[in-house]
Amino acid sequence: MLELRNVAKVVGGLSHINDVSLTLQHGSLNVLLGPTLSGKTSLMRLMAGLDRPTSGSIWFDGADVTGMPVQKRNVAMVYQQFINYPAMTVYENIASPLRVAGVDRATIDREVRQAADLLKLTPYLQRTPLNLSGGQQQRTALARAIVKNARLVLLDEPLANLDYKLREELRAELPKIFAEAGTIFVYATTEPHEALLLGGNTATLSEGRVTQFGPTIDVFRKPDDLITARTFADPPLNAIVLRKAGAKFLLDGGVGIPVPADLAGIADASYTIGFQPHHLSLQRPNEQAVPVRAKVSITEITGSESFVHLDFADVRWVMLSHGILDLKPDEEVEVFIDPRHIMVFDASGRSVGARRLAA
Repeated sequence: MLELRNVAKVVGGLSHINDVSLTLQHGSLNVLLGPTLSGKTSLMRLMAGLDRPTSGSIWFDGADVTGMPVQKRNVAMVYQQFINYPAMTVYENIASPLRVAGVDRATIDREVRQAADLLKLTPYLQRTPLNLSGGQQQRTALARAIVKNARLVLLDEPLANLDYKLREELRAELPKIFAEAGTIFVYATTEPHEALLLGGNTATLSEGRVTQFGPTIDVFRKPDDLITARTFADPPLNAIVLRKAGAKFLLDGGVGIPVPADLAGIADASYTIGFQPHHLSLQRPNEQAVPVRAKVSITEITGSESFVHLDFADVRWVMLSHGILDLKPDEEVEVFIDPRHIMVFDASGRSVGARRLAA
């Protein structure tokens, strides 16, 4: 078990990590989700022992390892910018941690070839890294982490340089590999959909703070605050400040969104309403859905999906729709908001009520 207890890191007077406490179990997959500069890499470096916290402590299996250097820890870390030994072949790069550990030749050969087969590196085992593509070099670094059999594996956006098909395969395979070994597996990403695909647990980060930690689907569906909800939305979360009056949240033009039954008792006041882009639609999904008129700003077509940027009441929303939508700038459209999918936050940004959203 890895424990971070009130860990903080200050560099040059700037706070990189702020009072983080986390407990990660053996055999668990843990995702660090947040935008660039949110603190993901800084937190991983503290976990690995590459950096020492300014305050707080780090414990592993009941022992305080706060001051223990990385060389004395059984840790493997792979960065987005891969690191390999340029003078060694791919085979020797993968085998290097096993040779350092004094593993016998036959075991080394078996482990290297199994990892190379998983990562589609078998044809390149006798090449040096400089004769590989960027994706092949990243796979070499991943293979080296796999054979090390470390108790803690830290992957910092490791699949960014790989092609789509291999990324999808490895997202499924890597967690299984490390879970079977009882490894604590930590995976950093900026992409909410990648966190959802990986599953496990997710810690959302913002400005060096962990805003929420728990089972990935729970953090996505039931964020504790507006910051977490926005971190876990791509395209950005749709939001608008509304006033509750009786049984409705009032929109411009007198349109009202029914207050969900489980929130009927909250006070009449201003709240921020949030909902995901795929929960805004051109077709009425059910009788409770509320129609609003919005103006099209721009439509982005990605092939199988369309992202429609809409202006409503001085705010910008994004609607994600399957298929190709031929909507023109400045065109007025009717879109529907489903009350089942709204998230409600108070003036401080905290979630109102213990809600679990519909899928």
